[in-house]
Amino acid sequence: MSIENLTPTQLRQAADLQDKIDTLKSQLAAIFGSEVKSAPAAAKQGGMSAEGRARIVAAQKARWAKVHASQPAKAAPAAKKKGGMSAEGRARIVAAQKARWAKIKAAKSSAAKPAVKAVVATKTAPVKKGGMSAAGRARIVAAQKARWAKIKAAKPAAPKAAAKPAAKKKISAAGIAAIKAAQKARWAKLKAAKNGKK
Repeated sequence: MSIENLTPTQLRQAADLQDKIDTLKSQLAAIFGSEVKSAPAAAKQGGMSAEGRARIVAAQKARWAKVHASQPAKAAPAAKKKGGMSAEGRARIVAAQKARWAKIKAAKSSAAKPAVKAVVATKTAPVKKGGMSAAGRARIVAAQKARWAKIKAAKPAAPKAAAKPAAKKKISAAGIAAIKAAQKARWAKLKAAKNGKK
């Protein structure tokens, strides 16, 4: 099996085994007193040599390149709407706004009802020709009564009526005719004088 086909776990196990082999060789050389021909590469913390790490990194890169090449291209994420708000969230906001406006309108209408009633009552009050209301006429009548009461109180008491004169003699028909003729003549003169002034 090629090293490129190994999984990351297998690669780590292989690297650990290589490190153990190198350690065992060093221990054997120390026991037999022979010099080690080639010093092991500097090990990373945890017991892995630089050579082992390089092999693992190369194998992982090759493996991931194959994995990415075999996978289909991912579809681009759908563009989010401005603000990122869902339809449910917008519906809740719209419902809250409608409820708020309904409360405001109800408060305004309840406050405007007394004013409307007062205006209607003022408009429907009976008004006399000339623009005077019944209350105004009542005040004028009361003032006139009070004024006449003061005038009567200020006048001296009128003397008692004198005894009735004796009954007048009856006028004859000729006298009545003469009086009517004199009145007609007088009215004719007045009318003529008025027409002359015009």
